[in-house]
Amino acid sequence: MREFNYSLINDRKWDTETLRLFSAIYKTTGRQEIFLKQKSQELEKLTDIAKIQSTKASNALEGIRASNNRIKQLVADNAIPRNRNEELIAGYRDALEIIYESYDAVPIVPNYILLLHRILFSHTTDSHAGKTKNIQTYFDTNPSGKSSSYFTTASPSEAPVMLEQLCAEFNRVIDRKEVDPLLAITVFIRDFLCINPFNDGNSRMSRLLLSLLLYKNGFLAGKYISLEAKIAENPELYRDVLFESIDGWHEGTDNPIPFIKYHLNIISSACKDFEERLSLVEDKHSALETVQMAAQTLNGRFSKQDIRKLCPSLSISSIEGALRKMTEYGELIREGIGKSTTYYRSEQNIDTL
Repeated sequence: MREFNYSLINDRKWDTETLRLFSAIYKTTGRQEIFLKQKSQELEKLTDIAKIQSTKASNALEGIRASNNRIKQLVADNAIPRNRNEELIAGYRDALEIIYESYDAVPIVPNYILLLHRILFSHTTDSHAGKTKNIQTYFDTNPSGKSSSYFTTASPSEAPVMLEQLCAEFNRVIDRKEVDPLLAITVFIRDFLCINPFNDGNSRMSRLLLSLLLYKNGFLAGKYISLEAKIAENPELYRDVLFESIDGWHEGTDNPIPFIKYHLNIISSACKDFEERLSLVEDKHSALETVQMAAQTLNGRFSKQDIRKLCPSLSISSIEGALRKMTEYGELIREGIGKSTTYYRSEQNIDTL
């Protein structure tokens, strides 16, 4: 049975790029803490947007989909689910809400992980909710290839024991400050996926646990910028680094560095985006000035909705008015009509993007 010793992570050699990511995350996290203490209404709006994006993206990664309007109703309005997909989406919404509101009170122990899993399936009649698996699980390490190669996860008899050991080792190195939290968190998620402790829902659970562990250790950007949405931008890359990092996992010859670097990039990107959004709400600007600042953070073509995500304090009519003025001033080029309308900054050579 695979054993866990996270202290060995400290023996890894880190390249310049990885060290730069560490530095960037800690610097921006420190600056963000100052602003977060203000608890502004703008931050609440960013949180509401992130919840919707996270719920949509994490479920879509597993083929669980609903319309944008329906997801908004389920997440923002607590609408009653109408079908299987909506039941699973509503369960993710409920589990994510607990993590958002009570992460400090949720210990990293198997019983609470089982509880989160039960909440994840609470709108279904699934008998496996909140229970470790009773069947052997596998995942295809070459899902888009012509031939398949399967990774065998922990056996049903091993899974409860390994989950207990995993939580104990994580808590040990965090409590004793033996390993940087960012390293311990990402390796925990990788090992959780290799154990695959449930019959179903392991991938969605891993993303919930990623948020929980980050928040508990002071990395809060994911509350305001959806990490799940960033992962969903390139799911193939996520799978590639996961499969690369689990090769030899059972034998203890695996290399977690690809998975670590991937998550450091995701977290660093979320921190950067959060800082950009903070700069839009930190000072009072006119609607036009706010939209102008938001447009400068976007590359290539963007829509009215892209601006709305960056400027949650503005009404849609204010955004439309600002975009109209910027187009008239020659700052933006407009293309398309109706819902297909997009913009790009006039100083950009769009053909090279």
